[in-house]
Amino acid sequence: MEPAHLLPLVGVLVVVVGFAARLHPMLVVVVSALVTGVAARMPVVRILGVVGDAFVKNRFLMLFIVTLPVIGLLERRGLRERGKSVIAGLRSATPGRLFMAYQLLRQGTAALGLIGLGGHAQTVRPLLAPMAEAAAENLLSPLPSSWRERIRAFAAATDNVSLFFGEDLFLAFGAVLLIQGFYMERGIALEPFSIAMWGIPTAAAAVAIQATRAARVDARLRDERAP
Repeated sequence: MEPAHLLPLVGVLVVVVGFAARLHPMLVVVVSALVTGVAARMPVVRILGVVGDAFVKNRFLMLFIVTLPVIGLLERRGLRERGKSVIAGLRSATPGRLFMAYQLLRQGTAALGLIGLGGHAQTVRPLLAPMAEAAAENLLSPLPSSWRERIRAFAAATDNVSLFFGEDLFLAFGAVLLIQGFYMERGIALEPFSIAMWGIPTAAAAVAIQATRAARVDARLRDERAP
């Protein structure tokens, strides 16, 4: 392959460097798209058109115009503090139990096609992560900053795992239809219902594995608390 054909891949480098530097994800993605377009010698109007179509089709604009301001207003009014105080009052609450309750809810709703009921911006940052931190303080107080970062990462991972394995159980989800089309091209007829049913064992395994990992979080917190 000629070096010129590899030039558009510089956009991948922009993403890697941007995320490593912890820059704003949306800024990194947009700059990466612009750099890729320029490297591919696309006209400026076409680059802007492609980026604009991506925003509209993926509803990123709706996320920023509607969802994020609402979440920001709720946080300013004490949403995070209220969530933490509720969990702090439940002495039996632990991060592992909270993560598993969220996973079952998130994965179950995603299986019904309701993928917008959770998410990092809408749920993980303003609610799940602060509540999990408060639950961790029930086991280990004061909570070290390293544990706070670990719990926030686990909260984000729980949302990712739940959505990924839950949405594959929804008949009209794109991945299910992609699998059906893939086999159809090879002369194998599969119904979406059958594909979704075969996704149940994988989804169940994801719940079991994540439950084990969540239990280990609680166990390690208790171990550090023990004298």
